[in-house]
Amino acid sequence: MTPKHLALAAALATPALATPVVALAQSSLTIYGIADVGVRHSTGMTAANAPSSGSVSSVASGVNNTSRFGLRGREDLGGGLHALFNLETGLNLDTGSPANANKFFDRASTVGLGGDWGQVTAGRQTNLLADAISPVDPVGMRFASFNPNIATAALSSHGLGVEYGAAGSTSGSYRLDNALKYTGRFGPLTARAMYSFGENTGRASAQSSVGAGLSYTNAGWVVSGAHQRFKTASELPLQASTLGAAYQWGSVRLAVNTARHQGDTSATARTVQRVHSAGATWSVTDAVDLTAAVYRMNRQRTGLQADGYTRAMVFAEYKLSRRTKLYAELDRTQWRAGYQGVANPDRATGITAGVLHTF
Repeated sequence: MTPKHLALAAALATPALATPVVALAQSSLTIYGIADVGVRHSTGMTAANAPSSGSVSSVASGVNNTSRFGLRGREDLGGGLHALFNLETGLNLDTGSPANANKFFDRASTVGLGGDWGQVTAGRQTNLLADAISPVDPVGMRFASFNPNIATAALSSHGLGVEYGAAGSTSGSYRLDNALKYTGRFGPLTARAMYSFGENTGRASAQSSVGAGLSYTNAGWVVSGAHQRFKTASELPLQASTLGAAYQWGSVRLAVNTARHQGDTSATARTVQRVHSAGATWSVTDAVDLTAAVYRMNRQRTGLQADGYTRAMVFAEYKLSRRTKLYAELDRTQWRAGYQGVANPDRATGITAGVLHTF
């Protein structure tokens, strides 16, 4: 071993030797992440999955599951109490860039306390709509940028052009800054409550958000729902609700969900969007899963024609190991009433082949 290697080993060993063994037994730190990249070809959509008049081939990150890097820790404080934290950033694996140029830990930045009574976390975290949809989404929250339950129902890309809540964005409110969240598990029931501070001087409710959620898990069933209210800096409201169910029947998982939100975009304009979804996953073997789902999105806007789209997605996955899988994805979108824009065709298709590794 060279002197340089000896010095490095000593530097690493010194703090470890100085740490009490009991502290190591009562604390944990996990480094985790997902690396997901695929080759995608789409017709009638851009590489960012927006309506288009042409075709494009691309290398895409996060088609199966969003690429990310995170740190998660927990310390036992005694008496049934523990401290916890979570820091997580999204990654564009195709370019090596952060998913959010303005927030490094864009996916999670929380610290909290927990015990038999539940846990309270503070910081940037997902809204309760996302928490409620996660166990009942027909494709298991895959393809986040394309999945209507994530984009529209959970407000990741609501497209309203207004910042609702302390989201740090006018395009979505899937995660909120300055948020307090309570999660309590009581037998088959999980209860959640959330409040996000708008932090506007003199106007406590401006850009605030408050909500509650409840889920039930038992005998193969999951029933999950939530309601959350958001406000803009000028206190325009957005009210959002979701309710869904999933059932595991042997090797088959069935799931349905319905969601609605209503947001005022000005003093005289309002947008209402609804997403209905249904699908199934069949575990053909221990290594092979097939998933198919249909989503229908309806949009109504003040003074404009109602429009929307219907989207079907199919995933086939082959597990090479516990951490690595190959996948193929097919999708078709049928736009309605000109949702896609005047110059674009009324249908779009896409196909992706990729690999996902978790660590």
